Amino acid sequence: MYHSEHFPFPGVYPRIDPSLPHDRPMSCATQLTERQAWRASLLWFADPAQPNASHEADGLLVTAREADGIVRIQAIGPYRDLAPHYPDLPVTHWPGLCIAPGFVDLHIHYPQTDVIGSPAEGLLPWLEHYTFPHEKQFADPAYAREVSAFFLDELMRHGVTTALCFATAHPESVNVFMAEAQKRRLRMVTGKVLQDRHSPDGLRDTDTALSLRQTEDLIRRWHGVDRLGYAITPRFAPTSTQAQLHGAGEIAQQFPDVWIQSHVAENVDEIRWVSELFPEARSYLDVYDRAGLLRQRSVYAHCIYLDDADRRRMAEVGASAAVSPTSNLFLGSGFFDYAASDAAGLRYGLASDVGGGTSFSPFHTMHAAYTVARQSVGRPGVSLSPEHLWWQHTAGAAAALDLSGKVGNLLPGCEADFVALNPQATPLLARRTAQTETLAEWLFAMIVLGDERLIAHTVVQGQLVKTDQQKPCTS
Repeated sequence: MYHSEHFPFPGVYPRIDPSLPHDRPMSCATQLTERQAWRASLLWFADPAQPNASHEADGLLVTAREADGIVRIQAIGPYRDLAPHYPDLPVTHWPGLCIAPGFVDLHIHYPQTDVIGSPAEGLLPWLEHYTFPHEKQFADPAYAREVSAFFLDELMRHGVTTALCFATAHPESVNVFMAEAQKRRLRMVTGKVLQDRHSPDGLRDTDTALSLRQTEDLIRRWHGVDRLGYAITPRFAPTSTQAQLHGAGEIAQQFPDVWIQSHVAENVDEIRWVSELFPEARSYLDVYDRAGLLRQRSVYAHCIYLDDADRRRMAEVGASAAVSPTSNLFLGSGFFDYAASDAAGLRYGLASDVGGGTSFSPFHTMHAAYTVARQSVGRPGVSLSPEHLWWQHTAGAAAALDLSGKVGNLLPGCEADFVALNPQATPLLARRTAQTETLAEWLFAMIVLGDERLIAHTVVQGQLVKTDQQKPCTS
């Protein structure tokens, strides 16, 4: 069985301060313990820019609520070294479990929760037959609220604590989602979808100017409230007029700290359509660039059929790619080019892309990413290390979202969102992980064999929000 002392990593990372942080209650409710500690094995990224994981077999994680009301990590390291600094601190002890960063999902559609697993011949037929008809229902706030609540709880059940989400064209779909995320103290980013053409009645923005005013109103209402963020969200270039895209770009310039999200270069039929609608653009990506929608904090899903100039341009402005392997496999879209993206310096991270994606599970997404990268499709395949896969769904995804140092890691200063993994959650996992000899083998066994049963606990802002009834085995 793998033990970290066989493969030591540097590290005690304390923020040792004898004074308690100032008490400021969160807007949502339950009073938090000022400072607390969590004992288990620990997995994190000492250098968040590098996909090299650190692991401590018997570690201590210390969290505290700070003056701004956010619960953050104060210290991380071996229990034997840190425990003497906190002699009277309450400690939650999880023997046999591993505390790891909460997962970050770079691209997901909450209104497509009930579309997952719908068969189709490809992207455009899937949108027409399933997605568009279903999204019309989100004009009803009660319906949107029920789906939002289920969706957010499902994310946490799978260990996802931060996500960049699409809503629908209805402002109500944003308002209820933000309210439900706020109740749960989650760090979530979403936005009203902009689509003023090539969309069905009930989903199409019939007044372009109104859709842009609604976007501004929603930014002012929600962006920066507690842990919430807003994303300007053109669905994809074909469903927005030039006026709507350029209006969105003007809003992006007015509010430089909001996010931008959309889709690009996902499907060959889609790309052909874009070239017909925007003949002046050099490429699909160039449509967004010309509209002022390519900058820091812009995240584009898929990015399969970019050329080198596109990748360099994204890297130059600080834009990121949301790699969506289960969706790309399911819809037959294609394969993300990791080697070309790395050569261009393009930032990227992993995304479930539910409901085109086939699972909420980060383990399924990481496994699919490994499979996608291995394919030789006119270029040599690459073998992504288990640590790299895990990084793409945590610290790497956080960096792609411009939230490095806030989420996706366990370093001091990061917000206290994490999971406790039970590597003995199933008989096969227990058998396989018991025989691993390296950290890479141990992580890869969980990636390939894991699902939501691996998530024994999910902690958001220092509070336990989900517990598996199965008690972990100890070794």
